[in-house]
Amino acid sequence: MPSVDVVSTVDMQTLDNAINNVTREISTRFDFKNVKSEVVLDQKEKNIHVSTGDELKIKAVSEMLRAQCIRFKLDPKCLDFKDIETTSSGTVKRDVRIKEGIPKETCQKMVKYIKGLKIKVQPAVQDDQVRITGKQIDDLQEIMRLLKEQDYDIPLQFVNMKR
Repeated sequence: MPSVDVVSTVDMQTLDNAINNVTREISTRFDFKNVKSEVVLDQKEKNIHVSTGDELKIKAVSEMLRAQCIRFKLDPKCLDFKDIETTSSGTVKRDVRIKEGIPKETCQKMVKYIKGLKIKVQPAVQDDQVRITGKQIDDLQEIMRLLKEQDYDIPLQFVNMKR
């Protein structure tokens, strides 16, 4: 019986390359001259720590990060930008959480949406992913197309397509 898994993952190596490009771009930009700025990826905690001179510059770094993600074909929805905070040294910092996995509530919304379509497939929640099984591969492809059109505020990938 054909099946497909709906997941939300981030390629950490690609994200690391995007962050390295942001750091390189910061070092060459005139408006960041003589301003201590850093962008650090913590792969274990799945966080990006950004610190720079002022609020305007941190917003510019955030836009650079989004642009580099798009350039490397990473969906910028995987980045969860936290609030901007001031530090004791007079600079500002921002944490960016990397979203991986589909939250339970979103999985349940997807299952409800799929069941409401009246297509002959069976969705099932498995940890932080949704497995969809059906008798025809065309039904699975139609579900994949329809799920891509929905906005769940997370990037979706379709893996383990079995015939």
